[in-house]
Amino acid sequence: MKIAFYSTKPYDRIWFEPMAKEYGYTIEFIDLPFAENTIFLARGYDAVCIFVNDETNAKMIEQLVEIGVKAILLRSAGFNHVDMKAAKDQIKVLRVPAYSPDSVAEFAMGLLLACNRMIHKAYGRTRDFNMNINGFLGTDFCHKNAGVIGTGKIGQAMIRILKGFSMNVLAFDPYPVKGLDVEYVSLEELFEHSSLISLHCPLTDDTKHIINAESIAKMKKGVYIVNTSRGGLIDTDALIDGLLSQKIGGVGLDVYEEEEGIFYEDWSNRIMQDDNLARLTTFPNVILTSHMGFFTTEAIQAIAKTTLDNAYALENGLELVNEVKA
Repeated sequence: MKIAFYSTKPYDRIWFEPMAKEYGYTIEFIDLPFAENTIFLARGYDAVCIFVNDETNAKMIEQLVEIGVKAILLRSAGFNHVDMKAAKDQIKVLRVPAYSPDSVAEFAMGLLLACNRMIHKAYGRTRDFNMNINGFLGTDFCHKNAGVIGTGKIGQAMIRILKGFSMNVLAFDPYPVKGLDVEYVSLEELFEHSSLISLHCPLTDDTKHIINAESIAKMKKGVYIVNTSRGGLIDTDALIDGLLSQKIGGVGLDVYEEEEGIFYEDWSNRIMQDDNLARLTTFPNVILTSHMGFFTTEAIQAIAKTTLDNAYALENGLELVNEVKA
């Protein structure tokens, strides 16, 4: 099998390159993102392998089919960046449903702790030998309510961590997990009673802007919010208003709803044109990272293995257990 591998980063080669040789596959590593003007590079290949920020629309899928590409291999669990209706009955879409749930959950808790105790600000201050701790007053998480939206594998990992902090966990999921040691409540109850809220659900029509002006109004004053899932879960304008009014005590964002074309690139010597993103970085109680919650050795290795296993199953007519269906 020949695979055109888009949006290549140096760390992708660490596992994909040697594993591909074991499978007997040829991978063409392409630094460019997957886009309408780069599809031609996939001509002659059996599959394309794309990243989470590689938006794939109906026209692009049609072009892939025309040049004989049989599958889109996703290096992610999420698939909202692919037009699945257009892909139906046209091309196979295979994802990596779970590569390292603990890595994302651990990172989410790290963001929450850093926001609460202002670790990021304290680090900068002490590097200048300013040992003043004024302005760094936090709050105990122990024995408070934590709201978890989405109780899949990452959500469950987050619940275990929160319970380790002796927090009472409230959860919301339209498909509750039987036997999970957690109290399922309505979204309204979760918003109203949680001191911190962690998002671990996919981005769908139902979950888009699940955090909005109305839901923020229902939350406790000083609530902490962390999002390591998908940027579109939060209405950024409403989030900024909540921060300005001090309704929100702190925010940890590893994702952003307009991150495509911005995240994973170096913008340090250019002017940031996204006003909301620039504004978020001005708040002392906001930590923004570049979609790196997954970024551990274990996760990258698991992504490579599952992606190539998906390709192997496709090539050999095996059950496509990780196929995404519209």
